Formats: sequence, C-alpha cells, structure tokens
Amino acid sequence: MVEIVIEVHLYGELSQYADEKSGYGSADLHIKLEENSTVRDVLARLKIPSERRGITFINGNLSAMPGLQPDLDHILNDGDRVAFFDLKSMWPFQYRSGAAMTVELKQALSGEKDLGIHHSYE
Repeated sequence: MVEIVIEVHLYGELSQYADEKSGYGSADLHIKLEENSTVRDVLARLKIPSERRGITFINGNLSAMPGLQPDLDHILNDGDRVAFFDLKSMWPFQYRSGAAMTVELKQALSGEKDLGIHHSYE
C-alpha cells in the first residue's frame, strides 16, 4: 500500500472536526491516506458531513460551493492542499467569475443556467 500525505485546512465551524489542537476558528492537519484517495475519503476520515461544508479549494483551485460538490470523487495526490470552509464563510460571488477551478467544478457549472453565481444559497 502506497501512502500519500495531504494538508487539510478547516475553517469556521468545521475546525471542531479536527482531532489536533486548532486555532480560533481554524485547524491545520496533515493526513495520511492511501494512494488514489478522494475528497470523499478525507471527509469520511474527519467525519465531516459533506453538506456541512461551503466553498472548498484544492491546491488553490475552487472545487465546491454550497449545494454544488462535484469534487467528492476528485483523486488527491501526495502533497495536495485542501481547504474546507463552513457554510457561514462565503466568497463574494463577483470573484467567482474567472476563478481557477478544478475540472469537475468547471464541468458541473457549465450545465448550470446561472453558472453557479448566486446571491444566496439554500
């Protein structure tokens, strides 16, 4: 079995899912996983329900937004950085246009009439 190590950052209410000590409203972790592990595997390891997360970045690329999480099966590589923000942490919609995104999110947004740009999320 080949292992990889990824860096995970949890922000807001999601920091409570860290076993390690966290700062005020954030936690930084290094997690060992099997090769070919996915975002879904990270969430399962940390026991974070996917619907509790808001915006997510993988290596600085936007990969998920509230209600749109096409990154669950995104395969992670050794040294990747994943940042999960809680639902209260919103990224202003006007910055999303032209933002670097994962392939999965680009594909998901191309099918959305409004391209995923909302003023609020339910």
